[in-house]
Amino acid sequence: MNLTAVNQTDMCEDYSCPERSVSLSVYVILYVAAAAVALLTVCGNLLVMISVSHFKQLHTPANILILSLAASDLLVGVFVIPLHLSLLIESCWISGPVMCSIFKFVNFQPTSVSVHTVALIAVDRFLALSFPFFYSEKISLNVVCTAALLNWLFSLIYNFTLFYINGNFTDSVCPGECVYNIDGTSSIIDLLIVFVMPCTLIIILYTHVFVIAKKHATAIRALQVHNSTESSKNKISDKSERKAAMLLGILVFKALPVFLLCLLPYYITFLVIPYGSVINFVRDVAVIFFFLNSTINPIIYALFYSWFKKSLKLIFTFKVFHKDSSLMNVM
Repeated sequence: MNLTAVNQTDMCEDYSCPERSVSLSVYVILYVAAAAVALLTVCGNLLVMISVSHFKQLHTPANILILSLAASDLLVGVFVIPLHLSLLIESCWISGPVMCSIFKFVNFQPTSVSVHTVALIAVDRFLALSFPFFYSEKISLNVVCTAALLNWLFSLIYNFTLFYINGNFTDSVCPGECVYNIDGTSSIIDLLIVFVMPCTLIIILYTHVFVIAKKHATAIRALQVHNSTESSKNKISDKSERKAAMLLGILVFKALPVFLLCLLPYYITFLVIPYGSVINFVRDVAVIFFFLNSTINPIIYALFYSWFKKSLKLIFTFKVFHKDSSLMNVM
């Protein structure tokens, strides 16, 4: 994730935090809204993690990747969103240089993991629909867990190297500031690795998945017409077709528009708007949209995944504390 390219100066002694220009009531409202967004992000992703971890029926390769995505989104809700929104509200960094270094690194790590995990989910869905026999034989829980761990490890090494090369772990930051040192070359590399390459892969694979799912739906309709005289088969066909249509809707609604619409404004503004511009508020709004993707993901699960709805019902009714609750049917 490339936030900005900033050259630090030696004029720290001239820097002072701007005085708050909003009334106390507006100030409180802003912090309440920020806390609500962070809390929604944390609780939503925590519920996803509890559901996938607790119920053995959900221990599938696809859901392991959803668990990894929820973990990265949880970190965004715990660390990134509160600190970033606080910085926007205060217009000044008030948490000190050590916390600034932690904030900068944690800012990059879960967001890059999140983007690459979505790409892994696209690969998983493509293999499952395009090569079902290969998928059932070769893609096991161990394989997917290894892929998810390697994704986290790659992001950790990549972001640490990116920050170390650009001197982001030093304490030479002006009091009240928390800025990123990312040079032009590193910015282009980061753009390619964290956005262009994974998003291109996502678009290509989900386009193939869209075509495959559409062919499946067409085949189901043809079978329905062929067996139209048999009412029982007709009902089964109707149900299967609805499931195929729902799968197609999930893929189209979640993977492409929502995901890309959250990321595209961010990267466009940071490529077009220079740092220090008078329209920096556009950049700030784009960053908020980027982070809101972590808030939206659990909401999409709740809207479209029946297993998540059933899991929530069991969690909120405290049935997960019953003996052998992990064996309950949630599909």
